[in-house]
Amino acid sequence: RLFDVIASATALFLLSPLFLMIALLITIESKGPAIYRSKRVGTGYKVFNFYKFRSMYVSADKELGNLAAFNQYTLTEDKKPVFTKIVNDPRITKVGQFIRNTSIDELPQLFNILLGDMSFVGNRPLPVYEAELLTSNEWSMRFLGPAGLTGLWQITKRGKKEMSETERKELDNYYSQKHSFFLDMKIILKTFPALIQNEKV
Repeated sequence: RLFDVIASATALFLLSPLFLMIALLITIESKGPAIYRSKRVGTGYKVFNFYKFRSMYVSADKELGNLAAFNQYTLTEDKKPVFTKIVNDPRITKVGQFIRNTSIDELPQLFNILLGDMSFVGNRPLPVYEAELLTSNEWSMRFLGPAGLTGLWQITKRGKKEMSETERKELDNYYSQKHSFFLDMKIILKTFPALIQNEKV
């Protein structure tokens, strides 16, 4: 926890000029706040306010239901998917595409880390509607581990084919059982090359 506090506070201070520049670009391109806030579920099913730079138009949440057929996980799983990732999402702005490809949109989560909602490494906090589908004994284990900015499933298939929903859930459970300082350092070291190579992690 001490590492999280010191590292997140330092990063927020050093990156403050970048925060201001990105916020300005977002508000110039499209109407709405620069920061997108949503309810996410983390460790122990704790619900908290989750922060990202806004990468979509402000009406994006209302349009999600119309894009279900384009969900990546719908294309790889026979049953109704838990997770949502829209292929070639039309709701994303031009600035949003850039900050997503470089993962800059995730930087406001440094505030979540500083507040103790998340750690640098862990299972990704989920939207409430996704977490509600993962309450069975088989998959609820993922919520026993820390919630994080980056994690095991994000770096496992870097540069390879898309990950199936089952693979992602299994990796979340594995991390919850096996997480350690050394595993976290390994994940962090693999995350940086992914960012440099413009991989979506």
